[in-house]
Amino acid sequence: MHQLTLGDFELSVFSDGTYPLDGGAFFGVIPKVMWSRKMAADEKNYITSGLNSLLVRTGKETVLIETGIGNKLPDRMVKFYGQPAKLIENLGSAGIAPEDIDIVINSHLHFDHCGWNTTRDKNGKTVPTFPRAKYYAPEGEWQYARKPSERDSISFLPDNYDPLVASGQMTLLKDGEEVVPGISVRTFRGHTAHMQGIVIRGNRNPHFRQNRPEMGHPPDASQVPTACYISDLIPTSAHIDLTWGMGFDLYPLDTIESKKQYYARAFPEKWLTVFTHDPKTPWAYIERDELGKMVAKPVSQTSQ
Repeated sequence: MHQLTLGDFELSVFSDGTYPLDGGAFFGVIPKVMWSRKMAADEKNYITSGLNSLLVRTGKETVLIETGIGNKLPDRMVKFYGQPAKLIENLGSAGIAPEDIDIVINSHLHFDHCGWNTTRDKNGKTVPTFPRAKYYAPEGEWQYARKPSERDSISFLPDNYDPLVASGQMTLLKDGEEVVPGISVRTFRGHTAHMQGIVIRGNRNPHFRQNRPEMGHPPDASQVPTACYISDLIPTSAHIDLTWGMGFDLYPLDTIESKKQYYARAFPEKWLTVFTHDPKTPWAYIERDELGKMVAKPVSQTSQ
């Protein structure tokens, strides 16, 4: 488990395990001679993809961002991906029970991001894994998932979200909403049309509190410690370059533009970037080195 303090929030990364993905699909048009310097592939050209969920303790709520693959994959998908299903076990090892989760946020509704939203009870009925939680996901993503294209229909498993929408336990978001104080969503088109990054802005430091907007002093955003679960816009630390996207991206040119938008805030405000699929580096500060090249600066387990 990776853990740090962001302002007054506590952030922890919990893994649902790892699963294999084709290296060419994971890096799209980037030649293997280039991406293999950053991520190793096996004899079948598979790389190891992580399944990182982010737990945020705000002091009032316990928020889980993303729920991995879960334990309901159909047999045909288990043959490709296996069935890691480690998230609940890993949360439990830290003393966190499903009943302790107040909020669940999905960046989008692909099977490897919302699988533990639900599980099956002893009678085979699909039930919420986190019974007390309020769930949130992008509305446009759910609408698309109801009738996806032939290209990506395999990515959607309705049991991960339809029962929650039907019961009212899942709220569908448009763009820009604040789910709880300090945690909001923003659409980053590219991987899908409606995928959202989850922005976590830690409670203001003392200097910020002394310069509150209501006191007539505009806040300096750089004084607000901020992290972003950027999901599949930048799935790993190997994908930080503007042009390094995945073959799974439905709108690859929009991925580039969304990265530009993200970096326009993340660089000057020193945002912590959380990587959804990096098995070794779950988060980092993305900076430019002396040659102008983007680099992922490792994060120590400290207060930010």
